[in-house]
Amino acid sequence: MTAPLQGIIPILATPFDESGAVALADLKRLVDFELSAGAAGVAVFGMASEGFTLTTAERADILQLTRGQVGARVPIVAGVSATSTATAVEQGRHSVDNGADALMVLPPHLVKPSRDQLVDFFGTVASACQTPIMIQDAPGTTGVALPTPVLAELAKLDGVDYVKVEAPPTAVKVGAVVDAAPQLTVFGGQNALFVLEERARGAVGTMPACEFTDLLADILTQWDAGDTEGARNGFDRLLPLIRFGMQPGIAYAIHKEVLVLRGIISSAVVRSPAAPLDARSRADLLTVLRRLPELRAH
Repeated sequence: MTAPLQGIIPILATPFDESGAVALADLKRLVDFELSAGAAGVAVFGMASEGFTLTTAERADILQLTRGQVGARVPIVAGVSATSTATAVEQGRHSVDNGADALMVLPPHLVKPSRDQLVDFFGTVASACQTPIMIQDAPGTTGVALPTPVLAELAKLDGVDYVKVEAPPTAVKVGAVVDAAPQLTVFGGQNALFVLEERARGAVGTMPACEFTDLLADILTQWDAGDTEGARNGFDRLLPLIRFGMQPGIAYAIHKEVLVLRGIISSAVVRSPAAPLDARSRADLLTVLRRLPELRAH
């Protein structure tokens, strides 16, 4: 990777066809959409990707297709969510071998690690994979807290260069990490819910779901140009969709339903234990989208 990660790096949904198989043609269209929408990179196997449902062979196919589509234009970040050091190394090396430029790594969480074990875990993964590591600070999912002093200690490890802060209040945590560990490049997450506040406190990018990248890119362009009022107005219009897409259990289906309605993928099928939208939730989503006519079919 020749340039540091920054900007909007959406977490790609993993399209499935009606039989539940990975729909590679849909994935190709999705990657092309993200590039045209202003993504500064793309991420696979994150939480919004249903990465927990994918086989090793499917992960290779997805990465190879994505690498082929983006070429050298933008970096690819691959999620690592294994629950031990050995399996995280295996998953990370597999991703690098198949085209990933950086790894977004969750801490082990099935057995909660000590502070010393966290240092050993991230240090071992970084050394073994020889690619930039982004710590994914997501205690709501993992149950593993990464206090700012721990992140500052992890930042001393060779190869640990980034952190994605998803520990509420995220803007407060972003500011604290920027101050305590200036060598860490900080991203926001949580579907860009507090992206403007995070940016104001030093975050250089955000990693939301992938269905509204074009609208969010316009908002951040306004913000960076100094039009904070315009950016806030644009964000206020987008906020109902951001909020709607954060519902546990059905968020995966929500992201895909929007992508289908935009004509980017052809099916909103999700894999168990993710759940499809019930009729009332889908009607509620359509109500939200009526206020965003920009999200018309591509």
